[in-house]
Amino acid sequence: MGKKYILTGTLLLLVRLAFAQDPQFTQWYAAPLYLNPAFAGSALAPRLTVNYRNQWPSITSYVTSSAGFDHFMPGINSGVGFYVLNDNQGQGQIRSTEIAGQYSYQLRLSEAANLRLGLQASYVNRNLNYFGLTFGDQFTNRGYTGNPTSDPIVLQPSPKNSYVDFTVGGLYYSDWAWIGATASHINRPAQGFFVGDNTRLPIKGNIHAGLRIPLLGFTGRGDEMDREISFSPVILYKFQGKYDQLDLGAYLTYSPMTVGVYYRGLPFKRYNQSLNNHDALAFLIGYRADKFSIGYSYDATVSTLGFASGGSHEISISYTFDPIEKRARRTRQSARQLSCPKF
Repeated sequence: MGKKYILTGTLLLLVRLAFAQDPQFTQWYAAPLYLNPAFAGSALAPRLTVNYRNQWPSITSYVTSSAGFDHFMPGINSGVGFYVLNDNQGQGQIRSTEIAGQYSYQLRLSEAANLRLGLQASYVNRNLNYFGLTFGDQFTNRGYTGNPTSDPIVLQPSPKNSYVDFTVGGLYYSDWAWIGATASHINRPAQGFFVGDNTRLPIKGNIHAGLRIPLLGFTGRGDEMDREISFSPVILYKFQGKYDQLDLGAYLTYSPMTVGVYYRGLPFKRYNQSLNNHDALAFLIGYRADKFSIGYSYDATVSTLGFASGGSHEISISYTFDPIEKRARRTRQSARQLSCPKF
């Protein structure tokens, strides 16, 4: 009976913790629509993005996948986009599917500075799945019996919840620097699964910034004019509820290759004095060929979970199509005037 209560408590704890934070990507620069709706249309051409993340596979897998598409409309200086995100927590015990639509407007402030403002509306469906869980009556002093459980909780329909969510964002950038901010869940939707549980999702904010520093002339090779050679320090600060987190890193591009390293954590701030506030040290490698790019990153866990967690694996894919033919000339002109940050 004690094990039954332990299991039920663990399940409820998992549900509660699921309210604390949204899914995240290490390669946030390669998931622009999820990062900030102001990036909708920022490629100045139709763009397809796909992201996949598997976190802590050796303990209890958290798998997040996303696919998005966005397009720029030069005639009205606007971008539109949408993405679908699926998040499975605890080997699928908690599943979440989000469908988001986005709109952005682009302002030219000067010859070198530009501003984008974005809005997003999402429909989210969440459900709690009891399948695959073990209960107290399936154990004896000899261990797990393999017999089906008679716990009445599994006879009840799986709890579900659906809600509408809203996000706003802004992005200021030039050819060599950018800074943006996003506020998600501004309507604070209720996420609770059970009757009387009015748990509301805390507002999530982030601030992201970076530089692109050209390194032409540093390598001594004769092909420097035919490729991008740059160094980019980047930062992402996230906060939601009482928790916050800092991603700090840099990547080096010597096209068609990109390599980088990130640290995630906030060592000078502790929520529990017995636990460190380090999360991961991430390493990434990417390849870009004209319109196609692919990246892989591995997060080495440096928190108290350690390397036994299996770290996190992440893959990103992006493809930018040619501009629509009847507007290709106008789009190319806009691209020269309004260069978007590349990261």
